[in-house]
Amino acid sequence: MKLVKLLANLGYGSRKEVQRLIRAGTVTDINGKVLGENNVPPINQILFRGEALDPPSPLVIMLHKPDGFTCSSEDPGSTIYELLPERFALRNPGLNPIGRLDKDTTGLLLMTDDGILLHKIIHPKSKCLKVYHVTLDRPLEGHEADVFSSGTLLLASETRPLLPAKLEVLGEKEALITLHEGRYHQVRRMFASTGNHVTGLKRISIGGLQLPDSLEEGSWRALEPEELARIFA
Repeated sequence: MKLVKLLANLGYGSRKEVQRLIRAGTVTDINGKVLGENNVPPINQILFRGEALDPPSPLVIMLHKPDGFTCSSEDPGSTIYELLPERFALRNPGLNPIGRLDKDTTGLLLMTDDGILLHKIIHPKSKCLKVYHVTLDRPLEGHEADVFSSGTLLLASETRPLLPAKLEVLGEKEALITLHEGRYHQVRRMFASTGNHVTGLKRISIGGLQLPDSLEEGSWRALEPEELARIFA
């Protein structure tokens, strides 16, 4: 792949813009040698304005989503894309969330430009369980675990019961809930069906991949191969 196409696909600008930047000497190798349009060393040896290039496709990143950000650019207000480098919006193929989190839900969000991987993770056959930390408005009454694990809970306006979900009580108003699926506002609607209200919701794991304590809210990083494998472990 020519250098112009590589950089344009990574979102560093249009082909004309990238071509101009290359001619201006802003693209070098790790030894400081200015690169030309047809001079393409391995991507890990290319620097753009002195910095390593973003990982190429296929790329999977983990984002610690904060409160108040939506997962779609079509929704009003701030979006998760504002938490990423601006050039990410120009990547080809583009990054998409692997299952959305509501605006007021925080925690682990995966994004990828690999459509096959995206569908593999969200497909029920993958059995990638999602675990959420829940904070409630009122104390738990003790019957919720049986209701959620029954496989018969029917949410308002739906005709298909929820798959069994596991509830682990952590405190009077605090619990972990493990889901096999991801319906619209599912956790909030589940607790609403028991007469309670969710005041805080954070996704802490997908499959065998947990949100690391080292990743601060609003921060992101690319997944390592072993972390990607952990999703399906």
